Amino acid sequence: MGKPTGFIEFPRSAAPYRAPADRILDFKEIYTDHDVQRLSTQSARCMDCGVPFCQSEEGCPIHNLIPEWNDLVFRDQWKEALDRLHQTNNFPEFTGRVCPAPCEGACVLGITDPAVTIKNIEMAIIDRGYEEGWVLPNIPALRSGKTVAVIGSGPAGLAAADQLNKAGHSVTVYERADRIGGLLMYGIPNMKLAKDEVVERRVQLLREGGVHLITNTNVGDGKDGSIDIAALKSSNDAVLFTTGATVPRDLPIDGRAFTGVHFAMDFLSANTKSLLDSQHDDDAYISAKGKDVIVIGGGDTGTDCIGTSLRHGCKSVTNFELFAQPPEGRADNNPWPTWPKIFRVDYGHEEAAHTQGADPRVYSISSVCFLGDDAGKLTGVRTVQVEMKDGKFENVPGSEKDWPADLVFLAMGFLGPEHVATDTLGVDYDERSNYQAVYGKYKTNVDNVFAAGDCRRGQSLVVRAINEGREAAREIDRHLMGSTELP
Repeated sequence: MGKPTGFIEFPRSAAPYRAPADRILDFKEIYTDHDVQRLSTQSARCMDCGVPFCQSEEGCPIHNLIPEWNDLVFRDQWKEALDRLHQTNNFPEFTGRVCPAPCEGACVLGITDPAVTIKNIEMAIIDRGYEEGWVLPNIPALRSGKTVAVIGSGPAGLAAADQLNKAGHSVTVYERADRIGGLLMYGIPNMKLAKDEVVERRVQLLREGGVHLITNTNVGDGKDGSIDIAALKSSNDAVLFTTGATVPRDLPIDGRAFTGVHFAMDFLSANTKSLLDSQHDDDAYISAKGKDVIVIGGGDTGTDCIGTSLRHGCKSVTNFELFAQPPEGRADNNPWPTWPKIFRVDYGHEEAAHTQGADPRVYSISSVCFLGDDAGKLTGVRTVQVEMKDGKFENVPGSEKDWPADLVFLAMGFLGPEHVATDTLGVDYDERSNYQAVYGKYKTNVDNVFAAGDCRRGQSLVVRAINEGREAAREIDRHLMGSTELP
């Protein structure tokens, strides 16, 4: 490494977000400008650790060459660092913003000290690449004559399309929404991942590279205006499903039908679409302005609901989490290099604490029923505290409480993909209703039909979706050509 003693000399110093008081006033990205001196110092903390667990399967599903580009940043060789980054990651501008950074959880330095700020450095490399004009479309020298249809334009679909296009195949991506990006466009709020400046910038490079991107097109059974998947299959040499896990987990308790209870993704998607279409002038979104909001479920989606509600100007926001508050440090059953299940304060929690004076999360709490008025309008949520006993949750006697609520957002994850198109083809499903295809092979039981990403493995991270898209492209290339040079 460029500075072998850097991890001893320099403490961790992560790049700060914009101040909460400023950032809750808009939907611009929460990140501050990159500080080159900070990045150089932080990259010097990367150890000559021998076995870099950061790029192992536990740390980075796409096996980013992290120690190499850390060293190159320290040496001020930014273009070379970008080349290393693009060897394994098609879209580092996405992962550098929204990935929870399991690489940092697996960092060897993290055994005894705070980990290297890998995510900050990754984001800075790709942003520098765009600023310098180093990021160019991948235009293949030759075309294979083979055609591939990719259903879904999220991170898995776009990664697969990019790789297949590099191999010379003619790729068409079908997206039922009005913009390309899937989860990247409508599932993640603008303040975490800017759409025009970041997502659309990469989408345009894919177009320029020769990938055909078609929006407002639902692929299904040929009914209700959808494209018949059977016809699409017959007109292509291969079909890849990357539709994501879009069926949300519901909360079927009394009062679920009251007006004001919504799935989190309906709230987030409509907000982003209205923001992009009209800067919210069209009122075609669920507004939290002046309302008491309760978010049921944690994770990134729950945090995004908190941050979005605050930007609307909600009266209050509270976040219910079923499990107990995590510990400040790793528990004995959560050893390095596994993902550290510890207490974290994300951007939305920080903003709520700034606005309301306290962290919005309430732990070990279960919703009993929704409360409403005679007109069917939500007025609150009744809850009970719970505790874990013998692996099961038990209610705490006498702990019931009624909470005022005008809006409730259900952010409890997803059950699996939709089945209309795959039912038409006769694709098999696993026990969790995902499209059945062996990891590493990605082929379904139907000839020439593949599946990758959340629709195959279940709800997961953007970086895992990119990994599956890349590997599925490799296997499709091998299937079409008999061999492959894709990684």
